[in-house]
Amino acid sequence: MTTTERGPSRYVHDLILHSSPEELAAGAVPFLRAGLDAGEVAVIATDEPTAALLQDALGPHDRLQVLSQADVHPGRTPAAITALRRLADRWGGDEPQHVRIVGQTDFGATPRDWLEWQRYEAAVNEVLRPCGIWGLCTYDTGVLPDEVVATGLRTHPHLVTGAGRLANPDFVDPAGFLRGLPTPEEPLERTEPLLDVVDVRDYIGLRHAVGERLAALGGDRDRLEDLHLAIDEMSSNAVRHGGPPVQLRLWASADRVVCTISDGGTGMDDPFAGYGPAHGEDLSRGGMGLWLARQLCDHVDVVDDGAGLTVRLTTALH
Repeated sequence: MTTTERGPSRYVHDLILHSSPEELAAGAVPFLRAGLDAGEVAVIATDEPTAALLQDALGPHDRLQVLSQADVHPGRTPAAITALRRLADRWGGDEPQHVRIVGQTDFGATPRDWLEWQRYEAAVNEVLRPCGIWGLCTYDTGVLPDEVVATGLRTHPHLVTGAGRLANPDFVDPAGFLRGLPTPEEPLERTEPLLDVVDVRDYIGLRHAVGERLAALGGDRDRLEDLHLAIDEMSSNAVRHGGPPVQLRLWASADRVVCTISDGGTGMDDPFAGYGPAHGEDLSRGGMGLWLARQLCDHVDVVDDGAGLTVRLTTALH
């Protein structure tokens, strides 16, 4: 079932493309003012020059909130999803009211960084469906790479311009978009691993072996502890829910650590997995492993090749 077949969503995900401050203000200011006039809370979460521009155009208002860019879009995508849910809980109100947010994402400096936010832009259409948020994402076409702009056009159902709001003809079903994204190659996987366990039987022994290898790397302690926890969660998931054999491989270079956990089970055809707890707010039911891993690691890739499932975790050492 596609997202559109599931019926309307409370979450609204719009895009404004701009190449100048004036072009941005022409679309964003009426968007925010309409929310304020309707009794909604309006939020600006952009860089400081953009926030100042929009504030000056709107003037003071007791329901206008100005947050830092990092408040709404922190460094990793699960933290951004959590931040938006909290804003919805705090200011979203009952239907049909929303909290209106003009947000600006820092996509990072490399294609590997972009990919995590490309996934995010598609996934939020599904995972934020219950949230009373009307978001307007700002994309500066003079700054952002063409690849990122193209993603924006494929992941936002509506476009906002100075002339108004219109349906986006380039929007595609989020699940299909996510399934179509490539899995980046990882050169470290072509080198000799630090640890290669081809058939995990001793889970406790595996945990200790991974910990010893990571401790010997001398990287940032907190990052390595986070990675160790994510590996532990993914290994446990593979043993409990996948089919044998479960294999773990670990590599490291001077700047990053890579770990793959594979199983021989039936796979998992859910492109939204790990962008929220599997059972929503009921954390007692489990389903936290992949959600936790996405919070703990810089990059998480899930590969279902028809012969089982592989989860690849990547974290910078410093």
